[in-house]
Amino acid sequence: MDDTDFVVMAWRELLARHAQVSCALDRELGDKHGLGVSEFEVLDRMAEARSCGDDTAKFKFRVQELADQVHLSQSAMSRLIARLEREGLVARAMCADDRRGVFVQITEEGLRRQAEAAPTHRAVLSSELSPHLANVRCLENEDERSDSAPVLSA
Repeated sequence: MDDTDFVVMAWRELLARHAQVSCALDRELGDKHGLGVSEFEVLDRMAEARSCGDDTAKFKFRVQELADQVHLSQSAMSRLIARLEREGLVARAMCADDRRGVFVQITEEGLRRQAEAAPTHRAVLSSELSPHLANVRCLENEDERSDSAPVLSA
């Protein structure tokens, strides 16, 4: 197998793993919490930013900023934000500096739903990815050993 064949095989494995994990997340988050993967990711990113300090500017996100973080187009993100807003999980606010700009903030209900769904999300990631991360951990441990190994000079 040459390098190109190996890269193609690795790409296909990555796509298969992504599809497997995404389907498992969609099923569990949808069944248990009424959230899709992208909806949860948006809430999770917003909740995480909110927990990282007391700067209220961190609580507000531009739609494009969120779209970039969760890898959606701006139009897909706008539709997702509209769904979350209808459910009371986020609120939109106009940007004081740029009247065309819109900020999105997570609501208390959004924080509650994210907190309820986070253990399900983490459990699915753990069950789906842990068997495959053993090789990554082995490589990581090898890197740590080689970094800390004494260097012999001639």
